Amino acid sequence: MTTRGRRPGSGASTRAVDALLLLVAAVWGSTYLAAKGVVTPSTVVAVLAIRFALTAVAMVPFSLRARRSGGGRTAHRRPRGETATGALLGATLAAIMVFETFGIAHTSATNAGLIISLTIVMTPLLESAVRRSWLPAPFFVATVVTVVGVALLASGSGGALRAPAPGDWLVLVAAALRAVHVTLMHRRTDGRPFDSGRLTHVQMTTAAGLLVVASLVVGEPPAAVAASLTGLQWLLLAYLVLVGTVFAFAVQMWAVRRTSASRVSLLLGTEPLWALVVGLGLGGDRLGPLALAGAVLVLAGTTWGQTVERRHRERTAHPEDLPVAA
Repeated sequence: MTTRGRRPGSGASTRAVDALLLLVAAVWGSTYLAAKGVVTPSTVVAVLAIRFALTAVAMVPFSLRARRSGGGRTAHRRPRGETATGALLGATLAAIMVFETFGIAHTSATNAGLIISLTIVMTPLLESAVRRSWLPAPFFVATVVTVVGVALLASGSGGALRAPAPGDWLVLVAAALRAVHVTLMHRRTDGRPFDSGRLTHVQMTTAAGLLVVASLVVGEPPAAVAASLTGLQWLLLAYLVLVGTVFAFAVQMWAVRRTSASRVSLLLGTEPLWALVVGLGLGGDRLGPLALAGAVLVLAGTTWGQTVERRHRERTAHPEDLPVAA
């Protein structure tokens, strides 16, 4: 899933890539509010099972396209380890979504979108620990700023300090699992001829299978939940599947071949800002002074940390070896 960087286009082409990547970030920022409109604490696993089953079906064309590409019998052969890697990533994805969605059910969409952005600083920390190659000191300062911001955001929503809500802690666990997921993705796919469409389809199918099994023993059964969803909830679910997953994936597949790694990272890194805008503008969330200060620190810390990490990576790696996207 790592793609060699290519020379970015110019003019209208570059503007189109940037606009679509910003649109993907905005879509991801809006999915927290969309998910909150569909799930309740007792229907989280069932809704996730339905969502990922539909996603797996919707992504069949990507897998079939991979089979047809290249022509001949070799197009049907999966590289060794591709299925196992997809299954491993699917299992971690299912765990992320369970923690994240349970968290969304117990906190605000704004809090969820900003707390999950800790992944931006957690992932480089985890990767540097695995590689035993530490990042520059400013990155750790940015991390501290982000953590302080999350603490203020989670405990200051009412205008005074309070204990973080259970949902805040669940989303924090999801952010840590996301960092593990991204690190695993990079280590298991770097330098291997895996097809992105096929690998992602295996990932989504595995996640769907695990969530369907889990839904049989946790919460309400998927069939009953599907029958009880309103028309608006089905529209929100379709949005999560078709726009939040399939469309976003297709745009990334198209964009990563037309721009640089740093530009993709920078534009998609605006997701927490969009989550804040959507939560406050459409979700009716309200932030007290302390929580608002925390939101500003989260956005500033993650942006700063992302910039430090990107510049460090560019200084220590050959440009042609930089991964465009994971």
